[in-house]
Amino acid sequence: MNQRFCAVESRAIDDPLVGSGAHLERNLLLSWPRPKWQRNLRQASDMPEALLAALHALPDEGRRVNLIHRREQPERHHRVFLMPERQAFDVPREALVDFIAALRRGDDLTAWRPEPVDRSLVLCCTHGKKDKCCAKFGFATYKAMAEAVRHHDLPFDVWESTHLGGCRLAASALVLPQLRKYGRIGDDDILPLLESEARGRPYLPCYRGDSRLTPRRQCAQVAALEWLAAQGLEADVEVVDDAEETDAPHHEVAVKWQAAHRQGWLTVTCHALELLRYDTCSDLADGPSPSRVWRAVEVRESTPTPA
Repeated sequence: MNQRFCAVESRAIDDPLVGSGAHLERNLLLSWPRPKWQRNLRQASDMPEALLAALHALPDEGRRVNLIHRREQPERHHRVFLMPERQAFDVPREALVDFIAALRRGDDLTAWRPEPVDRSLVLCCTHGKKDKCCAKFGFATYKAMAEAVRHHDLPFDVWESTHLGGCRLAASALVLPQLRKYGRIGDDDILPLLESEARGRPYLPCYRGDSRLTPRRQCAQVAALEWLAAQGLEADVEVVDDAEETDAPHHEVAVKWQAAHRQGWLTVTCHALELLRYDTCSDLADGPSPSRVWRAVEVRESTPTPA
């Protein structure tokens, strides 16, 4: 029997990468052996109940939790990262509940011996218990990324991660604290993506968008970056979009850009449409469901509207 994968189905219908970059800015990453991961992104089979309760409380307080894994990490001595604080801690398993309690209270964490995180983190989703695409495509991408970082001495720490969102876009990765999400990462993308990130630039062929922006604004941001790249310009862009989120199918979004000694404005016309798709492999048996996606249909040079 031929197996079906939501990632293959998504690519076949030209499901856009752009606009799928949502992610909370505040994150706690907790190392835990991958064989123990459960379907829930912050749960492992051997976690004490008190620790599970503490981890499940954090998202309600605005901090996302992901489990991460590297083979060399000791099983019962956990690496904990806080983002965007760029702090790392080494916490024995029996002290994790106390550490999280201190974090939730807003205590000074100096006693826990924080270390500054000087290298960006690259998380590769390998959460096969959540979706088989993340195991099939994600693990190979993780290994290749980790090897590329070692071989080329690039400034990243690469970890396997639980669910990052967008299983249909596997292989997926997230760069922290920059909050840039990527999808459909192929073998030929790995080194260019890492080299682009090392320069502080998003890698456009696999870029899903800046997680701080709404899907519409991600659409405008990436379209502007692609238009500028086609002009030979590597620019910083700022999406200037005060319009409310509505059901209107068309939006014109202003984007300010600056590159070296040049700057200007673009107007990006973004079009919303409904796409029938499978969000995860578990949906394949039930049929596709409608989802709203955004596409940029026009980019043109413009001048800012006076206040």
